[in-house]
Amino acid sequence: METIIREGSPKTPFVRLDGDNGVVEIKGRSIPENSVDFYKPIIDWLEKFGGEPSDETNVNIQLEYFNTSSSKCILDIFKRLELIHKKGNPVEINWYYEEDDEDMFEAGEDYQSIISIPFKMIEMEE
Repeated sequence: METIIREGSPKTPFVRLDGDNGVVEIKGRSIPENSVDFYKPIIDWLEKFGGEPSDETNVNIQLEYFNTSSSKCILDIFKRLELIHKKGNPVEINWYYEEDDEDMFEAGEDYQSIISIPFKMIEMEE
């Protein structure tokens, strides 16, 4: 499966989608002009990946900030991953947050309460 790497910018996160190794990474800030346009290729990739997922999928989310429209797209990503998980292919979600960032910690908890995949909450020192 094709690996996709998108370099981050001041408004968009770094993204790595590696189907051969079962890795999904999203890092940085997510405040794109149009979140749906930015995240659509990622969601499309996950739909294809869901047809032939890796034995295990590791998801690393390390966002310092995201806007409301990005939050909906991120939820859509988690819903695609949930479908993979429900098919019996393990998915591990690592949600990284800075030690003083209660908002980002709570955002991870909120997603975890919606999605039936356990999150590993990982505190990072600033």
